[in-house]
Amino acid sequence: MELTRIRALRGPNIWGKHTAIEALVYCEPNERALDNLQGFETRLRSRFPQLGPISNTQNEPVSLAHVLEVCTRDLQAQAGCPVAFSRTMSTPDDGVYIVVVEYTEEKVGRLALDLAIKLCQSALIDNGSHLEEYISQLQELDEDIRLGPSTASIVDAAIARGIPYQRLTEGSLVQLGWGSKQRRIQAAETSETSAIAESIAQDKDLTKRLLNAAGVPVPMGKIVTTADEAWETYLELKVPVAIKPRDGNQGKGVAVNISTREQIDIAFAAASKISSEVIVERYLPGQDHRFLVIGNQLVAAARREPPYVTGDGVHTVRELVEEVNKDPLRGDGHATSLSKIRIDEIAISTLKNQDLSPESVPAKGLRVTLRNNANLSTGGTATDVTEDVHPDLAASAIAAAQMVGLDICGVDVVCENVFKPLEEQGGGIVEVNAAPGLRMHLHPSYGKGRPVGEAIISTMFGPGEDGRIPTVAVTGTNGKTTTVRMIAHIFKEQGLRVGFTGTDGVYVNGRRIDTGDCSGPKSARNVLMHPDVDAAVLETARGGILREGLGFDRCHVAVVTNIGEGDHLGMNYINTAAEIANVKRVIVQNVAPSGMAVLNAADPLVAKMAKVCPGQVTYFARDVQHPIMAKHRAQGQRVIFVQDQHIIAAEGKKEFHIPLSSIPITANGMISFQVENTMAVIGAAWALNISWDVISQALSSFVSDANNVPGRFNLFTYRQATIIADYGHNPDAIAALSETISQMPAKKRMVVISGAGDRRDQDIRKQTEILGQHFDHVILYEDQCQRGRADGEVVAILRQGLSDSKIVKKIEEIQGEFKAIDSAFSQIEAGDVCLVLVDQVEEALAHIQSKISS
Repeated sequence: MELTRIRALRGPNIWGKHTAIEALVYCEPNERALDNLQGFETRLRSRFPQLGPISNTQNEPVSLAHVLEVCTRDLQAQAGCPVAFSRTMSTPDDGVYIVVVEYTEEKVGRLALDLAIKLCQSALIDNGSHLEEYISQLQELDEDIRLGPSTASIVDAAIARGIPYQRLTEGSLVQLGWGSKQRRIQAAETSETSAIAESIAQDKDLTKRLLNAAGVPVPMGKIVTTADEAWETYLELKVPVAIKPRDGNQGKGVAVNISTREQIDIAFAAASKISSEVIVERYLPGQDHRFLVIGNQLVAAARREPPYVTGDGVHTVRELVEEVNKDPLRGDGHATSLSKIRIDEIAISTLKNQDLSPESVPAKGLRVTLRNNANLSTGGTATDVTEDVHPDLAASAIAAAQMVGLDICGVDVVCENVFKPLEEQGGGIVEVNAAPGLRMHLHPSYGKGRPVGEAIISTMFGPGEDGRIPTVAVTGTNGKTTTVRMIAHIFKEQGLRVGFTGTDGVYVNGRRIDTGDCSGPKSARNVLMHPDVDAAVLETARGGILREGLGFDRCHVAVVTNIGEGDHLGMNYINTAAEIANVKRVIVQNVAPSGMAVLNAADPLVAKMAKVCPGQVTYFARDVQHPIMAKHRAQGQRVIFVQDQHIIAAEGKKEFHIPLSSIPITANGMISFQVENTMAVIGAAWALNISWDVISQALSSFVSDANNVPGRFNLFTYRQATIIADYGHNPDAIAALSETISQMPAKKRMVVISGAGDRRDQDIRKQTEILGQHFDHVILYEDQCQRGRADGEVVAILRQGLSDSKIVKKIEEIQGEFKAIDSAFSQIEAGDVCLVLVDQVEEALAHIQSKISS
């Protein structure tokens, strides 16, 4: 068994909405049926008893690839990853299978695939079992890279509101929403969290002074830099003290209720490791509480208990701690509900204060405290008390957060109970924390969890807001780029800053920020990540869908221009137009329930996509009497058609008419494929409730020149002849161009063409078969990149397509695109029409312009 290709499908894809690992697997002949591998499954299940059933839904023998699928899935499941989907499909190539397995974290999914191979190999050669080690590796990796509980709770709340999210790093920095409506979080900090407020919160002395000025009770003390100064401060206060680093978090280096020189020295040493300046302040007796203030509300409160163990008269303190730490709810980081208890210098000092050491055996029933502060990060526990908090006490916590200026604030309160105001019980606020941990409120040790993630999301997004900008996805065989640019132009006319992607780059607010073929998911994500984008139009090519899935979870509008005979067939096991349609329909499957699919009713493969659309459907076709159009219109649904030299958009009894004469790109309706593109554009704009005045104005001002739509039926005049430059590169495009040019008066028709080497022979040949029916003079050239073909091979296939032509009078073969263009220009005469099928779009257009200008 050999893996020949691995892909991570990071968005909705042809297999579903799951993120998934897709592997191309080759199995040797004896591995294509488990019956050939005697005893293999028995040995495998002895190593992995939790392995689920192994089957083949294609009614073919179960292969080793199917085993790999189930192993990869179930290893993740045993490691605690919530995955359920997997599938294995055979391909037309003997022994080659596509294995697809869902993942929740990409690195975990990839590792699971690697370990599943090792597991299968160990069962094949019967050389031992490492299942526990494998699952441990997966668990460790998953815990290391998955979102922590604080960030995850906010992201989960966003998902519940329909707000899209994107992790910006492997850490906890996350974007919520798209474009100009985005917000960002990092753990429990938001893009609204003030850096100044965070700095104040880190300075515990400054925080106390501000709170004191606001009339909030706080314990007073001093900043010291030596152990002697700490002791002198204690003598001045004449009460037990708390010692903490001036700049610290998560309870690190904090010691409380200490009153001996030895304790103070130990506590100072621990605090000074974190901060050069150390606070010594009056210790407030009472219980430790954490109040969570979000915006101007107290949303959760918890009473925290310091870490402790209970003696049994048999085991030492260290052994009791080890036993407590075996609780699966306790971990080393923050991914679990509780943290492990640590035996460090502070714990040893705390034990000494109880006349104990880590090796002491406490009496049965004796409660042994390991430290006096109650932070969860140092092993403490929490009990929810939200509903018991006195209104005045809540007001004090809110005032503290507002005085510091934090939008999300953890307020540490020490008091006897939460039933009375602080002033009545001598309590106080000892700290104010930016980016507070949320897990004690999400999963308290006792009491019910609080929906703090939802509370944070509600302060970041108003009622009904989902953080989305209008998003249109466009796919098809031909017309995608023109359609994208026209929709973008309409958005611009509406006053929106537009981001759009296409085969020639990424554009934001009129500026190109990336070049090359940018019709894939990475470019889509870049546009949706850009803060200056109010609306997005995303060309979505089949290559990106197959390679990585969509770059978005759903779109408001999906436009499918056509499928026709398809393109790029014979690649990636996509061999028919129906199969390419299954790829391109992914954007339709992921239309928002309130959204719209705009589909070409005249193309049967496109029209069928309506069945998988979660939203509504607008059909377009020139002929309103087309059966699909007629039925849809009779049902009161939206249709767009051509009648009496107008494009008509109809819904029930409502009709909107736009004359073709006012849409320059259609040349008064003469350019049929541009009429179809325009209908698709109108359908998208209509779906987004853009006014008809804006739509009409935008269509009338959109021109198909080399600046607006490079390489898409760009018209030039040279020596009183017409030059048309187009990027048509498949039979459907060639047929549409030929049909249009045949309607144009011409003394002679010339065409300059090459072919993409990564197409099938029949697809390359078909292009010149079509051209041979319409053009008098054909110039064949070999383009810059033959894409795996030998020199001269593509030109030879193109010439074959012209062999039966009765119209072509002259055929030339030229090496190089620019030389082919020069040859055409040198022979063109007044009244001729010349179609130049460009390969290097920008360079070829610049070359044509330079010839015309010279």
